[in-house]
Amino acid sequence: MQHPEVESLDRDGILKLQREGLAGLGARLAQCDTWKAHFAQAGMKPEDLASEDGLANAPFMDKSLLRDLYPFPFLTVPMDKVERFVATSGTTGLPVTFGMTKNDLHSLLPSQMARLLTAAGVKPGFRAYQGYGYGLWIGGPALDAGFSAVGCTNFPIGPGRGELAARWLRDHAYDVASMSPLWLMTLVQAAKHQGINPRNDWTLKVAILGGQSVSAEFRAQLEAEMPEGFMSHNIYGTTEAGGPILAISTPFTHADDELQLLNEDTVIVEILDPKTMKPVSEGEVGEIVITTLRKEASPVVRWRTRDLVRLSPRPYDCPSGRRGMRKIGRIIGRTDDMIKFKGVIVFPSQIEDVIAGIPGLAKEAWQIYVDKEATTIGKMTVAVEAVAASQRPGEDAAADVRREIKARLGINVNVECHPEGELPRYEAKATRVLHRPEATH
Repeated sequence: MQHPEVESLDRDGILKLQREGLAGLGARLAQCDTWKAHFAQAGMKPEDLASEDGLANAPFMDKSLLRDLYPFPFLTVPMDKVERFVATSGTTGLPVTFGMTKNDLHSLLPSQMARLLTAAGVKPGFRAYQGYGYGLWIGGPALDAGFSAVGCTNFPIGPGRGELAARWLRDHAYDVASMSPLWLMTLVQAAKHQGINPRNDWTLKVAILGGQSVSAEFRAQLEAEMPEGFMSHNIYGTTEAGGPILAISTPFTHADDELQLLNEDTVIVEILDPKTMKPVSEGEVGEIVITTLRKEASPVVRWRTRDLVRLSPRPYDCPSGRRGMRKIGRIIGRTDDMIKFKGVIVFPSQIEDVIAGIPGLAKEAWQIYVDKEATTIGKMTVAVEAVAASQRPGEDAAADVRREIKARLGINVNVECHPEGELPRYEAKATRVLHRPEATH
């Protein structure tokens, strides 16, 4: 364990740290007029966070609230104390900026990241291929900070340059790679096209996969392409939380396709029913809502991530000895990615699970197209790619996809099968649901 004095605490020990953190957070927020006005709308003061039911009664936050305070919403320190800014992707509107102080960037973030990476099996001395993006996105800087804190040798390549990266994975002998799972699968294909066999020629031991959650089936197929003993781990976080610092799968949770919330001493994670906004029970699905206890520049209180996840049926039984930190399933989808098709709720992850199990299809390339203007979707098309090397007719694979979606979800959809290489590849977060006019179907 990176921090055994915290990671080995039982649940009561974690909750004690959270109560202390909430009291400190409330005292800091009470010095900021914007925060005082935010709490006043709920008939509260920031200091009320210290009370037993303070957080449960605190108002929620989302992007619409922050956009009303553009350009530097809820900035809690003077601008000259902000070392750098990060921003959301802006895929659903104007990006939202979040500041980071020297302490946020060089103390809190490395500590949080090192804990996750160590839990996933990353060790000092590992050579790291860091493939997440940079700029205003927190992904690359967060992994840089984590690899440095663990004691890795970092190659911050970022996304792209696929053919070269596939060669460097062999020539530089990387032990760990951090990137989108779809990009790693793309690199496998790029290697094979150059006569490189990842299973024999690469030395990867661990992959830290983020940007989107992938199914156990996809992960198993990816691992089958890799050297013996290789293990891939989903990592999860958000810009608002301060980076990909919330949860990661570990060798102890890998088989159950679960992740563990490993920084619950510095970030409170509530899993709430999105309709009632009350906590879900073990084994139930809810929305992740976060409160950052230690961030200085841009903290959030009850931030609605819109990410849906299932709380583990056995959240506290991890054999790792982490008794107080809960386990969750992989991210199911987002409330705003949810498709309502002929009365049935469909998440992109459910379509991915089907595609991952069909032979002869590219696992990293698929899309869902829906009617552009329809209020209730009248037509949905799933586009897939046939892998030429499989020599399987595309119409057979498309028929399998159509049949499996009908069997699992009870809906009939159109399925288009394209030649290999026609659909987009994503170096970072994939955009799976695209809208197009019905005339183009």
